[in-house]
Amino acid sequence: MSTPDLAALLGPVKRIAREAGEVILGFYRDGFSVEGKADGSPVTAADRAADDLIVARLREIAPDIPIVSEESHADGARPDVSGGRFWLVDPLDGTKEFVNRNGEFTVNIGLIDKGVPVLGVILVPVTGRLYWGAIGLGAGLETEAGSHAITARKAPQDGLTVAASRSHRNPALETYLATVPMKDQKVAGSSLKFCLVAEGEADLYPRTGPTSEWDTAAGHAIVLAAGGHVETMDGAPLAYGKPGFLNPEFVVRGKN
Repeated sequence: MSTPDLAALLGPVKRIAREAGEVILGFYRDGFSVEGKADGSPVTAADRAADDLIVARLREIAPDIPIVSEESHADGARPDVSGGRFWLVDPLDGTKEFVNRNGEFTVNIGLIDKGVPVLGVILVPVTGRLYWGAIGLGAGLETEAGSHAITARKAPQDGLTVAASRSHRNPALETYLATVPMKDQKVAGSSLKFCLVAEGEADLYPRTGPTSEWDTAAGHAIVLAAGGHVETMDGAPLAYGKPGFLNPEFVVRGKN
């Protein structure tokens, strides 16, 4: 997609994410019940309400672009993405963090073009922090205090700061971390680990557990726009539109 096309979409997608965040916060304040999906992962009415809103709004602004969302996929929807351009939506990434009420959950909206994430928006509803990135436009962070550009950093020579999952630790991750010259570790939930790399607060985020493409697309786009990289464990770029929308293990890195 051209830079002007992405620029025209970016503002509306930010507004959609913020609107979904308000819906989620309504449930966060007023209470919610937790159900289990077929794969055993939790889901709440907030997930479904935010999903419905985002899908409807994306259809309004870009009716020709298919939408793959976590909740609609769980319900059996299988849109045709063979054209190579499609949205990936995780309406409430970090449902475990939402249920635990620690604030580390996000709204994720990403746009894929020919296997590459070209636009991404991540909103943290509790704080109002909004991260964005688009190819050709750079990456930024918007807060109540204002907005500024963000960029990934080159790894310092005295050791790496690693972003690690709060809810998805496993032996494979610990084995991987044992090979890394780690100076510090920052623990975060949901897609916030991508954001830590994109804004230069961390140098590395390895993921050794299962993820789906809607978990990673928005964060991946922001990292790319900030000058970072997302690769499989064998060094290939993490691509999108895979069978079942399932990701292999991957590593997020800052600038080379």
